[in-house]
Amino acid sequence: MKALDELTFDNRFARLGDAFSTHVLPEPIANPRLVVASPAAMALLDLDPAVAETPVFAELFGGHKLWAEAEPRAMVYSGHQFGSYNPQLGDGRGLLLGEVYNEAGEHWDLHLKGAGQTPYSRMGDGRAVLRSSIREFLASEALNALNIPTTRALCVIGSDTPVWREKQERAAMVLRLSPSHVRFGHFEYFYYTKRPEQQKELGEHVLAMHFPECLEQPEPYLAMFREIVERNAELIAKWQAYGFCHGVMNTDNMSILGITFDFGPFAFLDDFDANFICNHSDDQGRYSFSNQVPIGQWNLSALAQALTPFISVEALRETLGLYLPLYQAHYLDLMRRRLGLTTAEDDDQKLLERLLQLMQNSGVDYTLFFRRLGDESPELAVARLRDDFVDIKGFDAWGELYVARVSREGSLDQEQRRVRMHAVNPLYILRNYLAQKAIDAAESGDYAEVRRLHTVLSNPFVEQAGMESYAERPPEWGKHLEISCSS
Repeated sequence: MKALDELTFDNRFARLGDAFSTHVLPEPIANPRLVVASPAAMALLDLDPAVAETPVFAELFGGHKLWAEAEPRAMVYSGHQFGSYNPQLGDGRGLLLGEVYNEAGEHWDLHLKGAGQTPYSRMGDGRAVLRSSIREFLASEALNALNIPTTRALCVIGSDTPVWREKQERAAMVLRLSPSHVRFGHFEYFYYTKRPEQQKELGEHVLAMHFPECLEQPEPYLAMFREIVERNAELIAKWQAYGFCHGVMNTDNMSILGITFDFGPFAFLDDFDANFICNHSDDQGRYSFSNQVPIGQWNLSALAQALTPFISVEALRETLGLYLPLYQAHYLDLMRRRLGLTTAEDDDQKLLERLLQLMQNSGVDYTLFFRRLGDESPELAVARLRDDFVDIKGFDAWGELYVARVSREGSLDQEQRRVRMHAVNPLYILRNYLAQKAIDAAESGDYAEVRRLHTVLSNPFVEQAGMESYAERPPEWGKHLEISCSS
């Protein structure tokens, strides 16, 4: 385990120079204090978890101190926002402090969100507020615990610095970790500003740092694009399987590594609703839950356009054609496992679609249904769950098909089935109302609930003593919270 002053920096992106990012120092927040820290994320940097409680920890991640080896940079990029191209975006409230490599040789970006104004802040103050910082922290670590690729969150630092949104709030900073902060929008920026030399330099950097195996292929850029397509197909399959809604799938919020990136008005489904819109600013439902799959393809097409200087249009189209089949394969594989199935049959897709339609029409809790389906034998589980459905006759018909489908799997000990299903069906999920209760307490100076919720979500598949309330269906008010991009 290391102390904070023992981190080893290797700032590879900063070495690309001023065409790619601008040197900016963090603006400190007043009276910085630890709200919550993730021991699992700290372990990625080989940090001793105990250092989170030291004053220097809050000072470093509250903008008051900086490592001598750090090179804080605000990255420039562009992107398509709600389908319209915005020619210049960039880190408007975040800074890439530098890159640290651990004892395993892994590089991790240290990105401080809420660090103050940069040349890319436009009209913003460059700050993040406590509520959005807590939400990003909890979501990052919760998704990781669900085995969904994501950026990580090391800590949230609170302060006394006032900021104005819809009302006066307090500024906070969240330290985000990722192997890379390069987005689809990075490639779009250099493509649309017609800077082929810088675009090639960016491409060579990404290939060497993040896709070195592609350099061995006859067409390295094409091999890299295929890898990006494959990763995003799998990522979005996992979002859909676990009911995660991102909310703002702009191309500047899409990671080149195929990981969940930039948390804003996200939400997990409570009752299953394929048309759910988690961002109340999304008037047209562009980023609704069911639209995430085609929008993933749309975003990859936007990246493909930016890569046309390196890859033929025909090869790009052929590679894009892999997205939907790959998505379907990953999604159906995971949903089979969620249903307790170990083999594949041709009618499995229809069985699943019928179940989701029944859940949609009855407002069935998405997470708890799958968890309870594994609690008992298929016959007993179906009998117990039928009362959750309005169309009981329809569910009974589905239940008969499901029980017959499971029986064709062969004899299986129920305890083995339960263990296997519970390993992929979480009991605890980051519901918006749970996050809001933790935020309300934190805004009054009590951080215990944020820390408790983080602990529960860090082990979502295992029942935890005394935490029954975190596995309950939300109250009605908790299902209708409006979440915006404001932070």
